[in-house]
Amino acid sequence: MEIILVRHAIPLRREVESGAADPDLSESGVRQARLMADYLVDEGIDALYTSPMRRAKQTADALAMVTGLTAVEVDGVAEYDRLSNEYVPIEELKATNDPRWQEMLNGQWPPAHEEEDVFVSRVVSSVERLIESHPSQKVVVVCHGGVINAYAAHVLGLTLGGQRSFFYPNYTSLHRFAAARSGERSIVTLNETSHLRGSGLPIGLFQR
Repeated sequence: MEIILVRHAIPLRREVESGAADPDLSESGVRQARLMADYLVDEGIDALYTSPMRRAKQTADALAMVTGLTAVEVDGVAEYDRLSNEYVPIEELKATNDPRWQEMLNGQWPPAHEEEDVFVSRVVSSVERLIESHPSQKVVVVCHGGVINAYAAHVLGLTLGGQRSFFYPNYTSLHRFAAARSGERSIVTLNETSHLRGSGLPIGLFQR
């Protein structure tokens, strides 16, 4: 079977004094999500899942609309910062040379609310349960950069080493994994963003 992990589209910047920020998609994010959905609509997707966080659910809604599938929430693919009271797109931090950009590069920001091994374990076990539930099918899971890093590292036999990431997944990027019944897992593609090219929308830290 093939499982496609999709990072959510770009959300609004949101910083609150208490509680979880959990932002909605920005206007650009809504457009990104629609382009991603149009790109995937003819791939014969059998099931659609999403993180319970707003930015993921709203991204999944775009795909649900064009496929007729229902996006089912999976708590185990929520991001490690789900309880954080701030969300600032990394591109914005980099562009303004915000001190938090360097903190993020050093693995110090945003704050994590669970230990790395706990986070990785819940992500991997959640994705593996979806794989087991859909033999010989194609499944899309809309989730987050940290989630994608955790599962890709698992497939590659890497440890995140406290950084919570080893590469940067672009907004609405696709990450395809092949999963065999024998237990073999392999990466098909990482960071597909063809659907954003020529759109004028943000693609990522290193692409225009």
